Amino acid sequence: MTINGVVIGALTAYGLYQMLKRDLIPHFLLNVFTLASVLMVFVLSDLMAAESGLVAVVVMGVVFGNLDTPRLKEILFFKESLSVLLISMLFIILAANIDIEDIQLLLDWRCWALFTIVVFVLRPITVFVSTWKSGMKLNEKLFISWMGPRGIVAAGIASLFGLQLLNKGEPYAEYVTPLVFMIVLGTVLINATTAKLIAKWLKVTQENLTGVLIVGANPVAVIISQYLKERGYRVVIADNSVNNLEKAKQEGLEVMQTNVFTEDLSDDLELVDIEYLIALTSSEEVNEYAIKKYSKIFGEKGVFRLITPSEMRLDYDALPKQGIFSYQDDFINLSEVIRDYPNIYEVDIHSKAHLRELLKIMQHNQRRAPLFVMNGKGKLKLQLVPYHFDEWRHEEDMKLIYLGKPLEQEEIATLQSFKTPVQSVIE
Repeated sequence: MTINGVVIGALTAYGLYQMLKRDLIPHFLLNVFTLASVLMVFVLSDLMAAESGLVAVVVMGVVFGNLDTPRLKEILFFKESLSVLLISMLFIILAANIDIEDIQLLLDWRCWALFTIVVFVLRPITVFVSTWKSGMKLNEKLFISWMGPRGIVAAGIASLFGLQLLNKGEPYAEYVTPLVFMIVLGTVLINATTAKLIAKWLKVTQENLTGVLIVGANPVAVIISQYLKERGYRVVIADNSVNNLEKAKQEGLEVMQTNVFTEDLSDDLELVDIEYLIALTSSEEVNEYAIKKYSKIFGEKGVFRLITPSEMRLDYDALPKQGIFSYQDDFINLSEVIRDYPNIYEVDIHSKAHLRELLKIMQHNQRRAPLFVMNGKGKLKLQLVPYHFDEWRHEEDMKLIYLGKPLEQEEIATLQSFKTPVQSVIE
C-alpha cells in the first residue's frame, strides 16, 4: 500500500536528520550514507508493497528537505552531480529503444499538430493554472510557458507505458514513445536557441544589478544595510551567527546563514543580482577570505572590506585596494561611533575642495566615520571616500555619507565659503 511508502520515507528522513544533527555520520561518509539510505528506503518499501518505492523516496526527500538539516547543501550538490550522470545515462538507454521505423512514424502531419498543441496550448495552460494567484507577472508566466521542455520523467514514463500498451496490442501504441521523444527533443532545441531572444522580448532579463552582499551581521553592518535598502539596493546579510541574523531579520533585512570558510555561495540563485561585496565582520581573516573567494562572482561593481588596525598606519601606496570607507576606521572605531551616534547622514558635496574640507573636519572628531561617496540622480553608485584626491573627480549631485555625530554650527560656518552644506539624517 502507498501508506507504507509514506511512513517508511518519513521515518527514515527523520532518523537521518537526527543522525546528522548529533554528528553521528563522519563527514567523508555523508553523501554515501545518504545515498545508501535512499536505496534502502526504495527497496524496503517495494518489498512491503509493490510500486511503493518511488512514493517512499519522494516523501523522504520532502520531509528531509523541510527539516533544519545540517550540511544539507553538501548533500544537494552531490545530488545534482549524481542527477546529471544518471539522467544522461537514462536518456541514452531510452533513446536506444527507438529505431528508424519509429522515427518514420513522426512524418505524419498529425504528430506535428500534436507537438504544436502541446507547446503552444497545453503547456501555457498548465503554467497559468499552476501559477494562479502566485503574484507573477504576465510576461514571467509567458516566459515559463515557453521555457518548459519536457524531460526525463515524461520520457521514462512514455517508454514504460508505451511498451506495455504495445505488448497488449493497443491501437497506435507504437506512436507513444517516439512522440514523447519528439516533444522532448523539439522543445529543448527550440527553447535553447530562442531563450535569450524571448527573454529580452518579454523583458524578463536582469538588465541592471541592484544587490549588495554584506558579510557580517553586527550593528555596523545592520545600520549600513538599512541605509542602502532605503536607497533602492537589495541587501543580503550573510553571517554564521543565528542570534546576529535574527536581530538583523527583525529590522526587516534579508539574511542568510552561512559560513564563508565551509560553504559555497557561488551557486546560490538568489544572489544572481549582487553587484557589490562588502566584508564587515570583526575578523580580519574572514574579511580577507570572503573578498578573495567571492570577488570575481559578486564584485562586478566593487569588492570592499574593513581595513585592519595595522593597515591604518600604512602609506597610501601600501593601502589595500579593497579597503572600505575612509581608511581611517577599523571595526573597533566604527563600533564605538555607532554606540554613541547610531545615525547615518548625507551631506551635499559641491567641489573637490569642499569634500577635502569635510573630511578634514571629520578627522578632528572621533565620533564620525565617513562611509561612502554617492552620486547620480537616478541609480546611486557606491564609491570609496577618496584617500588621495589626485584622480578623484567631482560629479553633479554628489553626497558624502557618514555615520555618527551631526555637523555642528561652528563646523557648518567653516564650510560657508563652499556653500551651506545640506545635511539630512537617515533614521
